[in-house]
Amino acid sequence: MDASAVTYENFSGDPFSNLSTEDETKGAIKVLDWAYNAYGDDIVYACSFGAEGIVLIDLISKVKPDAELVFLDTGVHFDETYELIDRIQARFPELQITMQKPDLTLDQQADRYGPELWNHNPDQCCFIRKIKPLEKALSGAPAWISGLRREQSASRKNTDFVNKDNRFRSVKVCPIIHWSWDDVWDYIEANDLPYNELHDQGYPSIGCQPCTFQANDANDSRSGRWRGFGKTECGLHTVSNENA
Repeated sequence: MDASAVTYENFSGDPFSNLSTEDETKGAIKVLDWAYNAYGDDIVYACSFGAEGIVLIDLISKVKPDAELVFLDTGVHFDETYELIDRIQARFPELQITMQKPDLTLDQQADRYGPELWNHNPDQCCFIRKIKPLEKALSGAPAWISGLRREQSASRKNTDFVNKDNRFRSVKVCPIIHWSWDDVWDYIEANDLPYNELHDQGYPSIGCQPCTFQANDANDSRSGRWRGFGKTECGLHTVSNENA
């Protein structure tokens, strides 16, 4: 890791707060180039393989073709998501994809917390199957990359290129914060990138199968997540008490 890299301990603000976003990638390539130069192999990209993730994989491949990518394999993703991962690996053979699994299998989780935990306590289910696995994946990592966009939801509208992440005590790098949904799809189509076919069926945001539905609000890409629970985030991008 470059000694000049921003760390959790010395974080004093986004070093790209004044970056011009008039270039073709709205600053994304410049931020990624800085991130991989600063952190090298120590930075981790946590990818959900949504549309934003596909864009970032292609952009990252231009900076570091053999980058490490972590997918939080909860065990309840759509078949289409797993099939997409295979297609992405074939398209980007140097990419190092780690399928990060929870400590508890689905059967063990059911024995301990009851069957289909996501139906009665989705926060706890996300904690077990997403948050704790990412904590393990990021253990010792000074920084990680995420595909958050400001346009996605009210909770993400203040996201910077480089953020102090109190949840994982790391630095979170978000290169495509200024991209619109149209920007994402224009890029996918222009570069003929593979993507999850569920996007063509009214699913702008795709997570675990039991908690992902077709969006019911055209202005909120996450309106199909955790329907009926007043929940739009799994907890990876928020700070809360770890009481599960």
